[in-house]
Amino acid sequence: MNLSNILTMIGGLALFLYGMHILGNALTKVSGSRMESLLAKMTDSPLKGVALGAGITAIIQSSSAATVMVVGCVNSGIMQLGQAVGIIMGANIGTTITSWFLSLSGIKSDNILLTLLKPETFSPLLSMIGVLFLLFSKSERKKEVGGILLGFSILMFGMDTMGNAMEPLKDMPGFTRLFLAFSNPVMGMIAGCVLTALMQSSSASIGILQALCMTGTIPYAAVLPIIMGQNIGTCITALLSSIGTNTHAKRAAFIHLYFNLIGTLLFMGSFYTLHAFIPFRFPAQTATPAGIAAIHSCFNILATIVLLPFSGKLVKLAIISVRERSTSKPLAHSNPLAALSYMDKRFLDNPSLALSQCHKAADAMMALANEAVSGALSLLFDYQTAKEDAVTELRNCVEKYEDAINDYMSQIGRCPLSANDWEELVYLQHCVCDIERIAGYSSNILESVRKMKKKDIHFSKEAKTELCTYCDIILALMKHAMGYLESHSQDDAEEAIQLAHEQDCMEKRMLKSHKRRLKKGKCSVSLGFILADLLSHCRKITEHSLHVTHALPPILPAQRRYPETLR
Repeated sequence: MNLSNILTMIGGLALFLYGMHILGNALTKVSGSRMESLLAKMTDSPLKGVALGAGITAIIQSSSAATVMVVGCVNSGIMQLGQAVGIIMGANIGTTITSWFLSLSGIKSDNILLTLLKPETFSPLLSMIGVLFLLFSKSERKKEVGGILLGFSILMFGMDTMGNAMEPLKDMPGFTRLFLAFSNPVMGMIAGCVLTALMQSSSASIGILQALCMTGTIPYAAVLPIIMGQNIGTCITALLSSIGTNTHAKRAAFIHLYFNLIGTLLFMGSFYTLHAFIPFRFPAQTATPAGIAAIHSCFNILATIVLLPFSGKLVKLAIISVRERSTSKPLAHSNPLAALSYMDKRFLDNPSLALSQCHKAADAMMALANEAVSGALSLLFDYQTAKEDAVTELRNCVEKYEDAINDYMSQIGRCPLSANDWEELVYLQHCVCDIERIAGYSSNILESVRKMKKKDIHFSKEAKTELCTYCDIILALMKHAMGYLESHSQDDAEEAIQLAHEQDCMEKRMLKSHKRRLKKGKCSVSLGFILADLLSHCRKITEHSLHVTHALPPILPAQRRYPETLR
């Protein structure tokens, strides 16, 4: 094997890995928010969890990414540890699809139908279609499809290039002896485990093994233990991802390790025990890419069938391995900052899912802002120091959400996103700004309350009744804004606009009533100034709430309360 072959092999490997990267990113963009809906359908049934895990991995073409996603879900409290087991098992099955695609490179036949399945036949055509879609299509969906076609073509071309470059190895006795040494189960497993751990991708390491097998000198006896080791080595990604997570997330990573480790030991033990008494013929035969794909699939399917009934035992084993630390505290639902854990950095490998998690955090932020405004308005009728402190604490929490969400969104913005996801990201950026300002006006309302307390002045019974109705309108409008943020329901947007009209009418009525009371001496000028401030703060709250519902543009209109359409 000369220098030219070595350089060609390196180039083919580079194209193979780059094509896999492009394909994974393109498939993730196309899947979009469907990933969130897939996770939402997850149930307590382990069998459905297996199907879900296989489906997700088939979409994103990476069991490592799927498992890291599961670790992130467990860490953020979205998923229970028991629910993660089935998905982890299914991810191992879903990743075998890649090896079947790669096995197409090993097709050798003059049959016209089989020739059409060869990468050198269809890759150029797919790559041309992909390039045309990327360069000339105005449709975002077609551009994403073009990325998939181009990524797949580069991957297959790199695979074929590696296979051709490695062909001279079949004439090298040293290469043959090296792989015969891997016929030793322990040596083969260690080699496969180390290769996959370094690459952090079982699909990539399986692809390299399939390319090596094209030399026609590697027997199944050497391939089998390497494949088993590759299944163990792929666990390194999840284990590394679990560093710095909570106890449950670490346990999820260990479940992935134990599933592959126990499955490998059972498979290897059973195979070599049977082989000792009933010798199989195929280990001495030359391995093919399709044969490697078949072994890879059979192992993961059989391991899932055997271990799925014992999923509870795997959870217990993980619990024993990762003990609950005394400093670890379960996520409390009463903790106002709990939703910050939704924005796990592990989700950034799937930007659409990360965006949906960011949206959930924004929903929680909006709920806190609403609660802060509600608490501040309630102090107008029943002042309590504890309530005032609670409103201040909620205001501070909203600020923490703003910083965390904006930071997370900036990271999402650097990831590949579909057109719809970009639109949603921009919408969320405006919403976070508006929500923070809504909470900010709760502090302004508190300041008005403090002025009333300091001057020891109070609204009359009639004024309180009107103010109570006015506050109810504000809170109802904010509730509909929160509903729109959560589900983009047009009904919520229309209700918010209608309530804005009611608020405007109620405000005019209150100002007239105040002037009447002022003339009769039933109200003071000081209360008039405070009332004017309160109404101004509430108008701003309404404006920002309407921005959330798209009823108003995200930039505050200057020198007016509402656009003409809302008057």
